[in-house]
Amino acid sequence: MPSIALGVPARRLLALALLALVVLVVAWRHLAAAGPAAGALRVAPIVPASPARASAAAAAPALVVDVAGAVRRPGLVRLPKGARVADAVARAGGLTRRAERSGVNLAAPVSDGEQVLVPERGAAAAAPGAAAAAAAGPVSLSTATAEQLDTLPGIGPVTAQKIVTYRQQHGSFTSVDGLDAIPGIGPARIAELQGLVVP
Repeated sequence: MPSIALGVPARRLLALALLALVVLVVAWRHLAAAGPAAGALRVAPIVPASPARASAAAAAPALVVDVAGAVRRPGLVRLPKGARVADAVARAGGLTRRAERSGVNLAAPVSDGEQVLVPERGAAAAAPGAAAAAAAGPVSLSTATAEQLDTLPGIGPVTAQKIVTYRQQHGSFTSVDGLDAIPGIGPARIAELQGLVVP
């Protein structure tokens, strides 16, 4: 049987086809062997990111607030900066059925070391005057309502409203001496209120 002679162009095509086949086989083997390692390289940078974020969140400064009165779990709670009285009450389990909801300003910002006192229904009516305020405990300048502030000696309804307005504009009181910024309250009045109010 006579042999078929291939021309020069046909030999080149055959050689190129064989070369392409060899390149494909080598590439396939290389990718199959390196596949898992390549995948691990892509995932590796993501793994340490979560612990770093968690440690940054754990290191974030927190406020410690004492929640007392008509809440389900009174005591110390930790809150992030910028938290409100509503956040502190929620962390303490929420209001009880006996809580006087209008007796606490849930929108007021809280500061570190502050006490949030949630009164019980009828507590303010049963004990009017400064003696009542002293008996119920110090009044919080940062959370008290105008009505609660009005029970303090020398603080009438107008001055009580000035305190609430000042607090809404400037945030929580950090000390009792901060009352000096309220028009009509001077050093003598602040001295009289010592022990009856807390920041």
